[in-house]
Amino acid sequence: MEQELQKRYGLLTAIAMVIGIVIGSGVFFKAEKILVATGGNLPLGILAWIIGGIIMVVCAYVFAIMATRYEKVNGIVDYAEVALGSKYGYFVGWFMAVIYYPTLTSVLAWVSARYTCVLLGWNIVGGEAMALSGFFLVASYALNALSPKLAGKFQVSTTIIKIIPLVLMAVFGTIVGLKNGILISNFTSGPIANASSSNPLFTAVVATAFAYEGWIIATSINAELKDAKKNLPRALTFGTLFVVLIYILYYTGLAGAVKNSIMMKGGETGAKIAFSTVFSNAGGIVLFVFVVISCLGTLNGLMLGCTRGFYSLAARNAGPKPEMFKSIDQNTNMPTNSSIFALLLSGLWLLYFFGANLTPVSWFGPFSFDSSELPIVTIYAMYIPIFIMMMAKEKSLSFFKRFVMPFLAVCACVFMVVAACYAHSKEIIYYLIIFAVIMVLGMILNSNKKYANS
Repeated sequence: MEQELQKRYGLLTAIAMVIGIVIGSGVFFKAEKILVATGGNLPLGILAWIIGGIIMVVCAYVFAIMATRYEKVNGIVDYAEVALGSKYGYFVGWFMAVIYYPTLTSVLAWVSARYTCVLLGWNIVGGEAMALSGFFLVASYALNALSPKLAGKFQVSTTIIKIIPLVLMAVFGTIVGLKNGILISNFTSGPIANASSSNPLFTAVVATAFAYEGWIIATSINAELKDAKKNLPRALTFGTLFVVLIYILYYTGLAGAVKNSIMMKGGETGAKIAFSTVFSNAGGIVLFVFVVISCLGTLNGLMLGCTRGFYSLAARNAGPKPEMFKSIDQNTNMPTNSSIFALLLSGLWLLYFFGANLTPVSWFGPFSFDSSELPIVTIYAMYIPIFIMMMAKEKSLSFFKRFVMPFLAVCACVFMVVAACYAHSKEIIYYLIIFAVIMVLGMILNSNKKYANS
């Protein structure tokens, strides 16, 4: 079997991966939560979108600088390794492979099923939704594992498709809202209900983290990206800026479609109500189909990164059984064993998400947390030492690139961590216990002790 991945993806696929993973579910999934968190205060909600977007763009820009200098297997692991050594690189890689990738992938499988159920009029927490979640998870795995080139084309296609409902709502929702006065009313009415937490802005910003997350997964294909040192920075920079712009415009258009009170009460059907209001019932259904496709495109991008999680460790002869996980299928040029294990982990995290968040009584008691948010905040915490060491080591960079942007990135990450503490309070303690157990397990199972202790 071959032991190296081929250079098969171009700049368009990389940009589509950044935009396609980020845009897809969070902007629909979290729009209602942000309104509820702010008590229907639309300007405060938009401020949360702006702050979350700035955090993403600043961090992506700093990693884009590193991407011009380093290229191996899985960008974020490369950067952690260069900045703090192979032990920290393994620490980050293990977290990405066991927690970050599979938790987000499993949540996206359910979100895709959720909006499919809304479209079909089914229960979003019933057996139908969970059956669809499992089907979407396996289908996404099959697409990536059996035909990675087709998965890349699917990513580009769904990225184009998913932009359609966002642009249409941004344009026509704003126009309709200005004509009927709803947009102005939503902007000027202030809070219309009690905020869901004592720190509404922090809670709202943490909610945007899920909507904005995913761009870092684009670095997982740097070993398969043509001219990665040029194309990956371009994809990160252009992709994240585009996402922030389209999100804010969409959120504004949404506020012109329906009153904040309706969106807040709409629950999972909030987006469908808005689309049906602006484009009629038939048009709303058609555009909502695009929303479902959008979610599936995001799931595909996450699975693309997820299948390479254990391979990125094995390629460094680290982690459990590296010889098994770094083997590559001659026909598909995919790390098959890594892909299969990623599917298993995603299935386990999907089961956890259901038992912790969707059942009337949690299966896990106090050890229940929102796996769509806390793993994302954790990765921001892991960025902090990388940015600090970048300032210390990268002496050939200009003052702006070496100090100004990494310092801003550190501030952005610290803000995100503090906001998460306010938003999730005691839930974080139990999450950190689970996190610590998994990370210790990773250190025990690492077959390359020299790598882990260097």
